[in-house]
Amino acid sequence: MIQTIYTLALLGLSIYGFQSLLLTLLYFWHRRPVPAVQALATLDWPRVTVQLPIYNERNVVERLIDAAAALDYPRDRLEIQVLDDSTDDTTALAEARAAWHRAAGVAVRVLHRVDRGGFKAGALSWGLAQTDAEYIAVFDADFRPWPDFLLRTIPSLLADPEVGMLQTRWAHLNNEYSPLTRVQALALDGHFVVEQIGRNRSGLLINFNGSGGVWRRACIEAAGGWQADTMTEDLDLSYRAQLAGWRCLYLPEVEAPAELPPQMEAFKRQQARWAQGSAQCLRKLSLPILRSRLTLPQKLMALVHISGYFTQPLMVIVLLATLPVLLQPHTSSPALLLLGVAGLGPPLLYAVAQSKLHGDWGRRVLYLPMLAAVAAGITLSTSRALWEGLTRWGGTFRRTPKFRLEGRQGQWTASTYRLLPERIVLGELALMVYAVVTVVVAVMQRQYAAIPFLLLYTVGYAIVAGSGLWQGRPVRTHI
Repeated sequence: MIQTIYTLALLGLSIYGFQSLLLTLLYFWHRRPVPAVQALATLDWPRVTVQLPIYNERNVVERLIDAAAALDYPRDRLEIQVLDDSTDDTTALAEARAAWHRAAGVAVRVLHRVDRGGFKAGALSWGLAQTDAEYIAVFDADFRPWPDFLLRTIPSLLADPEVGMLQTRWAHLNNEYSPLTRVQALALDGHFVVEQIGRNRSGLLINFNGSGGVWRRACIEAAGGWQADTMTEDLDLSYRAQLAGWRCLYLPEVEAPAELPPQMEAFKRQQARWAQGSAQCLRKLSLPILRSRLTLPQKLMALVHISGYFTQPLMVIVLLATLPVLLQPHTSSPALLLLGVAGLGPPLLYAVAQSKLHGDWGRRVLYLPMLAAVAAGITLSTSRALWEGLTRWGGTFRRTPKFRLEGRQGQWTASTYRLLPERIVLGELALMVYAVVTVVVAVMQRQYAAIPFLLLYTVGYAIVAGSGLWQGRPVRTHI
């Protein structure tokens, strides 16, 4: 039984590894730049509402509003909505900054909700009801869009009435801040450079990433609007829109810079929210995908896409099963060789993305081993979140705190937004010990091929649990 579970888990992981290889091939096939749509005459620009959903973001709310107000767009056709659910002094800061920009002729409104019903989805829906703009741009609190963002995106929507959503590429304000932010940048670059291009230009379904994008109002309404039954309202709406016949467009040449979380607990919280939401979307959208008019490859790739976080429990299962498998005679598995080949997919994908974006990509890919270790180390918390997504709808939207970090500048350790480690860190320490024991058994059994894989778990859980405990130690706090 253990051998069977072990083999099935390896086969499951291989599917996602081969997906990375396939998307990398699709990227190479479609990597040539697509000609940009020409800008329009000033009088032809449509009305746009920029929505800024925030909740307790005193560190970055002013930067966010300043960046939105600096967007280069006709002032009589631009409205900015600060969708504020805050319970601290963020509201006062937002009101003061909005008033300053209104005095300069920018239409900025702070729409404060006392009830956080529906969380981000509820705020976006509430704001949509208070504007008649045809196009809606969305930026989360950690973003700082460039002034030409709308000038480079709106023309593509106007040029094709079948495009309901346009996503741009996330860039990073603080990728050089720490090793943790560097590995996050590696992972996100892989998604935005290789995966999104490979999917979009091959006719596969893509997702809205929650920020740094523009929606056609008619598409939002036709697809059923923002809904709060999943924790990833962005993935949910973008898939519903494509199933309803709308096209989604990805523009990798347009950057939307954002701040990466510097704290391990914040990163884990973000990943857990995404895992929970993707599981809920899988429950909600699987049958509509299978019953749709999509082609079979589109359906299969869509299902693999939205079930991507299943790699997390599969990795935990493989670790737990490895020890009893090692203690059995004749334990070699063909699935292990298959996983070895498929395992080349993710690092190749990340390396290709870095070579596309950066001249010093060789230095940047040196962080790939740490990315792999951190990815292994968060599997317990994301597996728990995945289970919650499979067993319940909705949930409490726990935001990822932001600290206004840019480049290598800024401090966060004394902020009141700093997160304390959760009890699941004890489970991570236990899995670290289990991995160490399994390494010893592998040495004793002369199963040397399994040792690098097991060391990855050992180091990963040590980094994740150790960072969580160290960063959560008592310090003097300030606002």
